[in-house]
Amino acid sequence: MKRKIKYYRLLWFKHDLPAGLSVFFVALPLCLGIALASGAPIYSGILSGIIGGLIVSIISGSHLSVSGPAAGLTTVVAASIISLGDYKIFLLSVMIAGLFQLLLGILKLGGIANYFPSSVIKGMLAAIGIILIAKQIPLALGYDQPDFWRSGFLQLFSDKDILGNLHDFNLHIRRGVILITVISIGILVLLQQPFAKKLNVVPAPLLVVIFGIVINLIFTAFNSGFSLKQNQLVNIPSNIFAGISFPDFSKLFSNAEIWKDGVIIGILATLETLLCVEAVDKLDKHNNITPVNRELIAQGIGNMTCGLLGAIPMTAVVVRGAANADAGARTKFSAFTHGLFLLLAVMLIPFLLRMIPYASLAAILLITGFNLTKPKLYQNMLSLGWKQFLPFVLTIIVILVTDLLIGVCIGLLISVYFIVQNNFRMEYKITKTKQHQTEVHYIKLNTNVTFLNKVNLRKTLDSIPEYSVLSIDGSECNFIDYDILEIISEYENKARDRHIEVHLKGIKKVNITAIH
Repeated sequence: MKRKIKYYRLLWFKHDLPAGLSVFFVALPLCLGIALASGAPIYSGILSGIIGGLIVSIISGSHLSVSGPAAGLTTVVAASIISLGDYKIFLLSVMIAGLFQLLLGILKLGGIANYFPSSVIKGMLAAIGIILIAKQIPLALGYDQPDFWRSGFLQLFSDKDILGNLHDFNLHIRRGVILITVISIGILVLLQQPFAKKLNVVPAPLLVVIFGIVINLIFTAFNSGFSLKQNQLVNIPSNIFAGISFPDFSKLFSNAEIWKDGVIIGILATLETLLCVEAVDKLDKHNNITPVNRELIAQGIGNMTCGLLGAIPMTAVVVRGAANADAGARTKFSAFTHGLFLLLAVMLIPFLLRMIPYASLAAILLITGFNLTKPKLYQNMLSLGWKQFLPFVLTIIVILVTDLLIGVCIGLLISVYFIVQNNFRMEYKITKTKQHQTEVHYIKLNTNVTFLNKVNLRKTLDSIPEYSVLSIDGSECNFIDYDILEIISEYENKARDRHIEVHLKGIKKVNITAIH
């Protein structure tokens, strides 16, 4: 036992401690930026990261995945906070989302992500990327009136007085912010290039934050008009635990929207988590596989804790997991270590966090959004054909026009339509020959024939001409729906009146006398 403890201690010092520190540097600016993009208190993102590190990592069976606030949830979180009108009420939705995930895990429904078509999931993430970019543009330009684009980028063009809005916008922007944003984006783009991998000693998000702080300090030191206003810097309390909001349980059954939003957040968080752990498992050099049901239980408990302690919802996050794998992590203690560093940061150096420009965080989120909705993604989806591209692009459009849930549902319906259409064509085959001037029609039923084939099969049977021979072969079917047997049996009875000779093979006739 002592040898085992010594082995894990050495493993932690050699691999998981440095990996946890690397993930902390990636996670800190993302926690702040995602809280900002979600319209939640800035501390709530760090709290979510702390809970993901200290609680979820211990319960989870994943070696490399790291949990925290995710860019994929910003849209629905921001919309929910606005519609519910009170952050304390929104926290109830977060707890319901966690309970939903916990039940999925207990009921062993971790395979739910496999039932969502890839095209719809990619469309959902691409739409989130577009919205994320739109939400960050005002902050990236230094706009200090947050209500200006409360409903998103398109709000600017929906107003009657566009020129008036633009004039108002110009009065509130800061040139220093624009400079920090441009430099930050330049650094992030540069460090994404293949030749810069050797230079990537410090994580790019951390480098951007450091540059933002240093540039603003230089502006301030020289009393430049470019120096940032206080409301353009991160506003985090000196004692984070003093300003925490807690859920208002008295309102739990006051509004059905609370439960609806909770289920939506639960579904999206589950999808993003399952997709993330699948991706991170592929990066694991030791081929460890994450038990998905246990992961959902861990995420459920984590999100219930987030709701209880005033944090925004979390998921397993690809960016953090990939950074963890790249840094050489071996066990879940690297994720735990990153959570510990986040906790120490808000307790010991909140004064440093308050020096971070919002522009730096906005630049990180602009690149994150762009990575979710790259032009290459659209080219790739188009190359796969219309059956993949149409659900993908319609999911994006409907999400942008309405909301995430409706967009995903429409995308699913389009995908199901193509499945049904293929099913019509594949589940039976008809051939026609002639014998002694008599037409002989042969219908071969394939593997599974369901009620989805009713309409086409009925049309095919009705098109058989009089004075002909029809053979229907179901000998190789695994399953023939009762509705299909009913149509065939009914047709055989009527075929005599049309002088059609019907032969059935491997098809059991059913009694249709009781049909009304």
